[in-house]
Amino acid sequence: MPGELKVIQHPGSGSGGDACTYMWACAICDENETCQKDKEGHSRWLVAKRMERIEHKVLIMSNKGGVGKSTVTTNLAVSLALKGYEVGICDMDIHGPNIPKMVGAEGQKLKISTTGGIIPHQAYNLKIASMSFLLQNSDDPIIWRDAYKYEFINQLLGGVEWNDLNFLLVDLPPGTGNESVTTIDLIPNVSGVVIVTTPQEVALLDSRKSVSFAKDSEIPIIGIVENMSGLDCPHCGQHIEVFRKGGGETSAADMGVPFLGRIPLDPEVVTQSDAGEPFAMFYSDTPTAEAFHSIANKVDQFCKKSGSLLRIAPKRH
Repeated sequence: MPGELKVIQHPGSGSGGDACTYMWACAICDENETCQKDKEGHSRWLVAKRMERIEHKVLIMSNKGGVGKSTVTTNLAVSLALKGYEVGICDMDIHGPNIPKMVGAEGQKLKISTTGGIIPHQAYNLKIASMSFLLQNSDDPIIWRDAYKYEFINQLLGGVEWNDLNFLLVDLPPGTGNESVTTIDLIPNVSGVVIVTTPQEVALLDSRKSVSFAKDSEIPIIGIVENMSGLDCPHCGQHIEVFRKGGGETSAADMGVPFLGRIPLDPEVVTQSDAGEPFAMFYSDTPTAEAFHSIANKVDQFCKKSGSLLRIAPKRH
């Protein structure tokens, strides 16, 4: 079928005698001889096992496509890596996996380790896993029902050997559909969510839906980022508000969530992304890169503060 995902299988003692589709779990399981977990149990156990080695899990989301969410994810990850952190990107955008293109890894395939886990691709000191790496042909459209999407989400979160990370940034697909709900349901102790928007009113309306979705899901909101916020003309130097200005900050204030900052609209961001070279690394001294670094610092501070509060919280009896 188009967009076929190869699920690794081996004969096992799954529930009801079905073939076990979680071979990579057995290598890190201490009860494989007496295992009675069904498919759902394997998924949750394995994801929890992988995620417990990751200090901060941060979701990057938007309710509207085309706001530069994957670009923001990539450059925030690079900014955090430049601070000396171990960082991973989980590209959960099933229908439009763009992260590999932005790090020069388009067309790469992930390999399986000797213990049966999926080895993430490494580039720019980042560990990266994406739908694009798992497809037989990256040009195939993804025509999947929700049950098949669940297998993919489980493979990226639980099948990938993320190992020890300070940050895992999860690039969610646009909207608040099944993929986002399933991801949030599977990942324990999400540190927070960054919501990406642009200044125009239609995007701001959608960002409010993302805020409501995060609140309903009881996910801490790190804040809103206003991307593509103004352009400095390369010819005359005049500042142009291409999509208006300040809407992201106003929306954040109205919804009672932090505003993380504005990222200018810079044509070089597109050029560098297409070339597979993250802008925040190669143009680190520009105002746009400084915006990425500033937002990454705020994400870092939020996660450290939240983690500290969790560690010192008194036990309930």
